[in-house]
Amino acid sequence: MARNGQRHSRFEVFRIALKLGCLSFGGPSAHLGYFHQEYVKRRKWLDERTYAELIALCQFLPGPASSQAGIGIGMYRAGLAGGLMAWLGFTLPSALLMAAFAFVRNAVQIGEGWIHGLKIVALAIVAHAVLDMGRKLVAGPARAGIAVLASGAVLLVPSVLTQAAVIVACGILGWIAFRREAPQPTEPGRTSAGTDHAGSTSVNTAPLAPVSRSAGIGFLILFFILLLALPAAAAMTDDENIRMADRFYRSGALVFGGGHVVLPLLERETVAAGLVDRDDFLVGYGAAQALPGPLFAFAAYLGALMAGWKGALLATVAIFLPGFLLVAGTLPFWDALRRHAGMRAALAGINAGVVGILLAALYTPIWTSAVRRPADFALASVLFVLLAFRKAPPWAIVLLGAGAGFLL
Repeated sequence: MARNGQRHSRFEVFRIALKLGCLSFGGPSAHLGYFHQEYVKRRKWLDERTYAELIALCQFLPGPASSQAGIGIGMYRAGLAGGLMAWLGFTLPSALLMAAFAFVRNAVQIGEGWIHGLKIVALAIVAHAVLDMGRKLVAGPARAGIAVLASGAVLLVPSVLTQAAVIVACGILGWIAFRREAPQPTEPGRTSAGTDHAGSTSVNTAPLAPVSRSAGIGFLILFFILLLALPAAAAMTDDENIRMADRFYRSGALVFGGGHVVLPLLERETVAAGLVDRDDFLVGYGAAQALPGPLFAFAAYLGALMAGWKGALLATVAIFLPGFLLVAGTLPFWDALRRHAGMRAALAGINAGVVGILLAALYTPIWTSAVRRPADFALASVLFVLLAFRKAPPWAIVLLGAGAGFLL
């Protein structure tokens, strides 16, 4: 019975992640909004605090932060297999579409209206996530101040290292400001009710660590072994599969700042190396903007250009593998640290900083690229009201926003 229940849980993770992979338009920030709506608000797999802390962890790590957050949620729900199912479900739709587009790219045309409508959808989704998380995690003037400072720093210093630096700074501010009022740590696997700093009662769920510490150390060792061994193996052999795995694994392991930051690395590994034509690279990047799911699925398109469907599979697995290993390797230690009183005080500041980072992302690149005229703002307002107050499902918001964007 236990095994049947575990298999059912894994299938549930895959099914929900697959739905999100089909509907999550708008890039990493919007993905976190979709995850919040589905996993935290609707299904309550995680509480607000655990979700914010998981986002903070993924912001520290190299790789695609939104995909890593989904992997972490899957691990909390159904162990390592759940993390794998979460990644597979979320990545499969966009990877298949990008690989197929590599074969029919000359015949595929994506209307600008549809793309713009999806950007407006992303604006509504992220705005709702910022409002919802802000109500729970930015209670009081101190947390609001930290969130505003974090948002301003990310906007004023747009660097790939800024987010990590901001999270560290917010943690230090939280440790200084909230040490005496840090919430009591929750025992692993238990749910407890407590009082937040705004005076309201909240429920905090502390999931069991999905991976043992010894297994976590093993995953971290494997991450570094592959990072060092693949280039050596590629240099010593003429095997094109090893060379491709090295190119994409290295790109996924060394990128900080999200999906868009990986593009220069991929351009250097493919176009500059003479493996992919520059025009084909740019056409594929344009198509990736119109698809749901992680931008890292762009690797499937490049792999398909280089070596057909086998190349698409190898490139996709190689570019996501570093992020998977890092999440699996760090979650056991993160779960223990977050229950320490001092760490929880720091995490109170980090939580506020995460909301500030999402607020900055709401402005740029989402608002600046989506709102070009009054009609865009009106459509975004309607979608936000339907989502936040009428509880419309995300898939309906996607369809309505894309259709309205086409008409506008």
